[in-house]
Amino acid sequence: MTRILSVVNQKGGVGKTTTAVNMATALAAIGKRVLVIDLDPQGNASTGLGISQAQRINTSYQVLIGEVALAQAAMPTVIPRLEIAPATIDLSGAEIELVGMERREFQLKEALRDMPQRWDYVVIDCPPSLGLITINALTASDAVLIPLQCEFYALEGLSHLLKTIKRIQQHLNPDIAIHGVVLTMYDRRNKLTEQIENDVRAFLGADVYKTVIPRNVRISEAPSHGQPAIVYDLKCPGSQAYVKLARELIARERQFMAAGKAA
Repeated sequence: MTRILSVVNQKGGVGKTTTAVNMATALAAIGKRVLVIDLDPQGNASTGLGISQAQRINTSYQVLIGEVALAQAAMPTVIPRLEIAPATIDLSGAEIELVGMERREFQLKEALRDMPQRWDYVVIDCPPSLGLITINALTASDAVLIPLQCEFYALEGLSHLLKTIKRIQQHLNPDIAIHGVVLTMYDRRNKLTEQIENDVRAFLGADVYKTVIPRNVRISEAPSHGQPAIVYDLKCPGSQAYVKLARELIARERQFMAAGKAA
């Protein structure tokens, strides 16, 4: 059974795309078949996986508005077992087009319903907003992964996002779960980082991943080379953190699946 995970934060610059790309790569590296759906009009996940603008013929925009099937948009990357449905700037117009559609919140879910069973995981990189595109992703997902930058305003944004997820559970997707919150851009030299971590862990407890992603120059460099960080420099601290995070995600997946069977 394919598991669908959305990587979501309405705030930009928190490591959302970096987390989506590197988590997907790590899952592929341990033998999982993975599809990344780039739902951000900036197309950074597509760029980070080495897909040029000229290669983006069938895109997530066309999938979202029902022009092409997901299988048509999916294309291979340089990473074995990892495919991507790329994004272009056309996706920025989808918010307006979706408004007039029937069942507008379910467009992506219906597209995923018809997908071939060739992937173990679908990882959705959402735009930095809580508009209709992100709502489509949440409505279609089994669980949500939330990257959270260690800064003062992060908690306020997190509270708003959690309220949105709760509304999605109540009205559109009762089965969606919070997979976990991952602390990004972690700087152990900064006392504020430690304070934010303590506040988040006190607020959400076990929903916060033990693994934290440090600030790391090599992570920032990797997208310009069209590679995930764990391919660009596996030995750097940021890449090692994402490998560790992938192991923790798989362990949580086993818990989720066991809980589902028990239910």
